[in-house]
Amino acid sequence: MLVLLPPSETKATGGRGRPLDLDLLALPVLNPVRAKLVDALVDLARDVPASLAALGLSERQADEVARNAELRTAPTLPALERYTGVLYDNLDLKTLTKAERSRAEGRLAVASALFGVVRGGDPIPAYRLSGGSALPATGPLGALWRPVLTPALADVEVVDLRSAPYTSLAKIPHAITVRVVTEGADGRRQAVSHFNKAHKGRLARAVVRSRAEVRSVRGLVKIAGGAGLRLEPTGERSLDLVV
Repeated sequence: MLVLLPPSETKATGGRGRPLDLDLLALPVLNPVRAKLVDALVDLARDVPASLAALGLSERQADEVARNAELRTAPTLPALERYTGVLYDNLDLKTLTKAERSRAEGRLAVASALFGVVRGGDPIPAYRLSGGSALPATGPLGALWRPVLTPALADVEVVDLRSAPYTSLAKIPHAITVRVVTEGADGRRQAVSHFNKAHKGRLARAVVRSRAEVRSVRGLVKIAGGAGLRLEPTGERSLDLVV
């Protein structure tokens, strides 16, 4: 079963791998859309003001446009090293053992506005593109991705931890979903927003530290419990992570 994480706006710089090769990424059926978006971002980067406007960036973030200009030539990193921020801090990849790192690369994937979905070990460059973006050459990303990404994931067992802008890129009706909540003294639960990603990172870490495969809701609950996380079913394929 694949645990599908949200990406981050921030990315690690540099890399040690050879430049982007779409054939090295998981789900090669997505490559035509990936190539179209790479071309669109590289072409758009020639016009910095237009890039800033399309990507919702300020002039102080012009370095993000420079990254997009180098998409085809920049060095790559495994996806789980490329994405940064609170979720990935709590996954804490650098402290995993070799076996746990291998499981992370196999069990974890990341939703991506540029690549659709990448496996944890897929080599990707730094880039800037958000799920809610609409590029001049392609229009809204949801309209571009849904027709190919939804069927590509139709036969994949998924634990869906994506954030809202990325759930709109593909429907996964059969996925196991997880909501991060707090519980009041009266038993009422409220969705967590501020620390949502931190707790999802801890759940992802529990999944890769466990030798047991996630094969069901029950199995995921057991793995989470072993890591001290309170994960409770709220439906046949939905759970609350109570924090």
